[in-house]
Amino acid sequence: MSEHFINLLDELQRRSLRMAGAVENMLRGACEAVTRLDGVLAQRIIAQDDAIDQEEVGIEAEALRLMTLFQPMGTDMRQLCAILKVNSDLERIADCAVNIAERARHIDLAAMEEAGDDLKEIYPMAKTMLHNAIRAYAVVDKAIAEQVRDNDDVIDTFYGEFIKKLAARTAESPGVMAARLDVLSIAKNLERIADHATNIAEDVIYLATGRIVRHSDPEPRRSGNGI
Repeated sequence: MSEHFINLLDELQRRSLRMAGAVENMLRGACEAVTRLDGVLAQRIIAQDDAIDQEEVGIEAEALRLMTLFQPMGTDMRQLCAILKVNSDLERIADCAVNIAERARHIDLAAMEEAGDDLKEIYPMAKTMLHNAIRAYAVVDKAIAEQVRDNDDVIDTFYGEFIKKLAARTAESPGVMAARLDVLSIAKNLERIADHATNIAEDVIYLATGRIVRHSDPEPRRSGNGI
């Protein structure tokens, strides 16, 4: 493949990683806005959504243009496919961060205090999964990507337990269910972010190996080395 194509592909990858960094910052800010009940910060996160949407379209258009003009094969084609798929998941993560930020503008203080400890546990899980997925994507690290896939079950289990707690509290005091819906929305969006981070990790595995691992169980870890 020509040097010109390689340069364009490298620039597209850098553009994709810049978008990933912006989305990660949006998630961090959205969690902080909810924790601090900071409406100003929440509005700042919400306002970033249009720019992310535009960048998603721009990256997709450039990836398709490179496919059409240069008709790449092998690892170059895999990289373009991975960029397209990661691009979509990043935009959806940004949407989830916006949803979380929107809750910060009108969430019930009592409901937030009631679920605060649980949310403080799920925040770092989602943020760490996204950070590690982006790190794996940046350096095409299969081991990090597999670790992200492993962690998806952890956050799914935690979210299931969170729902059970919320249902039990609602049975005891059904009159405040409406106030708890915002808390439920926050937790659900964090769980979705973890799912999208897992998708990115699976795309990294595809990029590194050529294997499609969606809908398959993570590979068992070898004892003794943690890999």
